[in-house]
Parts: sequence; C-alpha cells; structure tokens
Amino acid sequence: MKFNINKLSQKFSKTFFLALFATFFAFNLANAQDKKPEETNEVKKEENIGDIILHHVGDSHEWHFFTLGHTHVTLPLPVILYSDNGLDVFMSSEFHHGEKEVRKGSNIYKLDSHDHIKETSGKKIYDISITKNVASLFLSIVLLIFVFTSVAGAYKKNQGQAPKGMQSFFEPIVVFVRDEVAKKNIGPKYERYMPYLLTLFFFIWFNNMLGLMPGGANVSGNIAVTMVLSVLTLIITLATSNKNYWSHILAMPGVPKPVLLILTPVEILGIFTKPFSLMIRLFANITAGHIVILSFICLIFIFKNAVVGAAVVPLVVAMNCLEIFVALLQAYVFTLLTAIYFGSSVEEHHHEDEKHSAAH
Repeated sequence: MKFNINKLSQKFSKTFFLALFATFFAFNLANAQDKKPEETNEVKKEENIGDIILHHVGDSHEWHFFTLGHTHVTLPLPVILYSDNGLDVFMSSEFHHGEKEVRKGSNIYKLDSHDHIKETSGKKIYDISITKNVASLFLSIVLLIFVFTSVAGAYKKNQGQAPKGMQSFFEPIVVFVRDEVAKKNIGPKYERYMPYLLTLFFFIWFNNMLGLMPGGANVSGNIAVTMVLSVLTLIITLATSNKNYWSHILAMPGVPKPVLLILTPVEILGIFTKPFSLMIRLFANITAGHIVILSFICLIFIFKNAVVGAAVVPLVVAMNCLEIFVALLQAYVFTLLTAIYFGSSVEEHHHEDEKHSAAH
C-alpha cells in the first residue's frame, strides 16, 4: 500500500486543531474557580523550597524566564476575567508580585501568593486568562505548523528524491508510528486513526521537550491537558467501536451468566479506568521529573556548600538527559496504549478461535 504522507499531513493538521481547541477549552475550565475575599492583615510567610518547586511546575499569569540579581525577566500575559459585571481584560504586569490591586470598574482584583486572582469584595469570577501553560500551548502550535507544513512542502518539491533536512528527520518517526504502533495494534483499519495518533505523539513530545528548556512551561504535566487527551481517546474508542467490542464488554462469550453479574460491571468500569490511567501516567511522570530536577538544584542553595554543588551538578545533568529520553518515551507510551484501545474496539470476531476452543 502506497503511503501518502502529504495527505496524511493535511489530516494531521485538521485533527490537531480539533484536539487543540478541546484542550484549550478544558484547560481554561479547569482554571476557572470561585474566588473568596482575601483575609485582611494576612501574615506573609517565608517561601520554602516546596513552594519554590511547586511554583515552577505550576501555572502562572506571567511567564518567568530567569532572575538576574534582583531583576526578574518575565513576559506579562493577558488576564481575562469574567464576572456579573462582564469581561475584564488587562495585562498581568498590572499586578506587582501579588501586592498591588487592579481596579476595573467596580471590580478590584488582587493576585495572591499562589498566583490565584481574587475579587476583593467576594464576587464570583471566572479566570479564563492566557496563562503560561496556554501560551506554551500556542508556541507548540507554531512549531508543529512550521514543522509539518515544511515537511509536506518538501514532499511536493522533492517528489521521487531522497528526503532532506527536516523531512529526513521526521519521516522515519512517522513511519515508525505507522508500522510499529498503528499497524501492529489496530490492524487493517489503522489508516483512519493515523492522523489522531500522529497528533498525540508529536503534541506530547513537543510539549515535553519545551518543558525541559530553561523557563519552559509544564504543559504535559498539567492534569487538565492530559485529561483532554485521555477523554478524546475515550470518545474515539467508543465512537468507532464495533458490535464485537460491546459483546465482550456486556456479555463475554463463553462465560456463565452468574459470572457475568460480576464480570460485566468490571468490564464497564474498565472502559473509564483505561483513559484515567492514561491521564495520570503522563501527568505524574512528567511532573515528577521536573520536581526531581528542581529538588537537586535546591540542594545547592540549602547546603551552600561547594562539595554538595560539585556532586549535585552531574546528577542534574544526568537527570536532564534521562528526562529527554522520558519525553520521547511518554509520547510513545501514550500513543501505543491509545492504539491498543483502538485495536480492541475494532477487532473482528474470530470464528476459527471459537471452533478451536469448542473442539477442546
């Protein structure tokens, strides 16, 4: 079968934008929260190492890159707040380290120490801002569009020629996902799932790698993002499943009816535990990697000792190298398990296996 990578790239782009919209929508819903009035005369507590680490792996209304002396190099991001009084939009630079109040009409907003925006009078507000993770999400869009439009253009330009540049780098990866992930786990109907599987793989991989860069955002370590990817996998699995899939879920052939009273609820529960495990696995592995690296770095500032520093730096370098591998591995594992779920939903009934088991 001839593999049309140009056509596949177009399908990939469409699927990517649909997945991105769902991710962005759910991400903002996850960040929307009821705001309570801030207590007066709040006592400021010294920031401990745990707060520093959680601040770096968490989301923020500004993109902090690094600190040089007493200067914080940050990129202010748009703050978008909705309340009964309507929509308020302003830049996060109007806040000053959580100490300055921002007045917009009758609303007065303040940023607390956990980077949550509160309305001082206790009004119910919804925060749908362009946060650091959302901004990084947009950056990954630009990179993915640039990469795959370039690759698709190279195929049109160099038809019949050996691949060059980015085309030569990404073609083996696309072929690997097709041959080793999709074909082996889904079967003859693999082509219909290829755009989504490629979207998953490259979206997760690119965001994992961006998160390892200095000042990078922890997008794939955000539970809202992994939740959307898992829910999309669940929806596609159920929407494309055949009769054989549901017969094994609701009434597994060859199982006594009394046993089905126990087995059927377990199988139905398994429909939802599979995407749940996808969500937790990616979230936990990526976040844990960032926390371990930051914990090693913080040891230098805790002990303030040259010997400790000399011992920690090689560990941090080794962990970063390991995380580069994990970034690719987690993209592969998520895509592989998704393909396995798709394969189980479209697997045909095996009559020969039934005859063989009946004969025995």
